[in-house]
Amino acid sequence: MLEAVALTYGMLLSFVLSGASHNRRLARPNPAVLTYVGYVLFGATCALTAALSLYAAWGLATGQTLSV
Repeated sequence: MLEAVALTYGMLLSFVLSGASHNRRLARPNPAVLTYVGYVLFGATCALTAALSLYAAWGLATGQTLSV
């Protein structure tokens, strides 16, 4: 399941970044959908970074880790 999420995230991010750079080269504004998806991906990345940082800090502070 994680592989499918990572693949989808990577494909969306690649599409957004290539579309934004293409529009910048042509001096055109980005479509609203492209901007919206970019903000959603950026927010998801920031949220995941914060959550994993807190998890790592908690694990270092308590000496406990998640056992799977």
